[in-house]
Amino acid sequence: MPTAAIAVTCVAPSEAELLERARKLVPVLRERAQKAEDNRSLLPETLRDFVEAGFYRILQPALYGGYEMPPITLFRVAMTLAKGCPSSAWCLCLVTVHNWEVSLMDPRAAEDLWSQDPEARISSSYAPFGQITPVDGGFRVSGRWSWSSGSDHCSWAILGGVAPSREAGALPDVRAFLIPRADYEVVDVWNVIGLKGTGSNDVVVKDAFVPEHRTHQFVHSFLMMDPGRAVFTSRNYKYPFGVIFAYSLSIVTIGMADGALETFREDMKVRLSAYDGAKAMDDPFIRQRLAEAGAIIRGLHSRLEANFAELDALIDADQPIPVELRVQNKWDAQWIAKEAQKAVELLFKASGARGLKLESPMQRYFRDVHAASNHAFLNADKGALNAGLVQLGGGTTDFTL
Repeated sequence: MPTAAIAVTCVAPSEAELLERARKLVPVLRERAQKAEDNRSLLPETLRDFVEAGFYRILQPALYGGYEMPPITLFRVAMTLAKGCPSSAWCLCLVTVHNWEVSLMDPRAAEDLWSQDPEARISSSYAPFGQITPVDGGFRVSGRWSWSSGSDHCSWAILGGVAPSREAGALPDVRAFLIPRADYEVVDVWNVIGLKGTGSNDVVVKDAFVPEHRTHQFVHSFLMMDPGRAVFTSRNYKYPFGVIFAYSLSIVTIGMADGALETFREDMKVRLSAYDGAKAMDDPFIRQRLAEAGAIIRGLHSRLEANFAELDALIDADQPIPVELRVQNKWDAQWIAKEAQKAVELLFKASGARGLKLESPMQRYFRDVHAASNHAFLNADKGALNAGLVQLGGGTTDFTL
């Protein structure tokens, strides 16, 4: 059990209050979006706004000053914020979901993280780039990891690696290692065309010691036997890790599509043709693309809500979440990103040359949704192959579920 408690008592707002705070920030974030891209990282003023709004506490355990709310609350907040600045919403969602992940680990990890600093934030890079050496009490870790979104404003990192198996014939021991900022360096390399404001820089570790309790074994998550579940017993920590992480990426693309749809609709209500002065709303192709994109986006929201309703029903009934359902949910998360990209493309193409202007949010939604969909965890091609295999009675080839 944790030995320390946070002296500060946080009164958790309702989800409606959090969403209202997010909605008020949308026009602010939209005004800052270009500045965030120029900065290539989350702006300090946006970080302050997110902290003051309590967004980072949404998934944090109540024992450590958090709101201990369900993941879908974070996702609804992030989808709203993405309409203003996709990069800022991406950083918020990824960094905040790591608070939930730490709650699945040995409870001593949460104690290390939050007992002294309840505002601690975590970035990540799960690709197993690290060189891992077992030692007494834990591991020595070295390596360089790329694409750690939000790393500039985080004080810890979760980094992937494969620990050498201690038994002959054992399966690869894939883990993530929770490492404090004092043990790593952030290297500024983030020069890209999409999600430019996420500061997804490289993290370099040189021979850091990581105690055993600050590791996340993915086999534990696959078996739904994460050690933290014995202490953090809220229903909010009973979801499968891989499913929640996949959604934490894909739902931001829904927010991008929402923003593109709203921008396009309001623009086309008043736009006149530069050639003949005709109203854009009289163009049948404008109306067709608006209707098609809207139908796709409504479907994405419905799919997300239906999937969580199904997961919630199983959790509330204290029933296991079958591997087949977890595979389907991860595939749906990947499919959501793919379809969100399709919806944005429909609208961007119909925006004409004006959508190319840097002052137009449309070009940002277009670039950012493509960047997000390229994330390895959202690979729709591989996801479809695995989901189809399982539907045909085969075993999953993806164990990050």
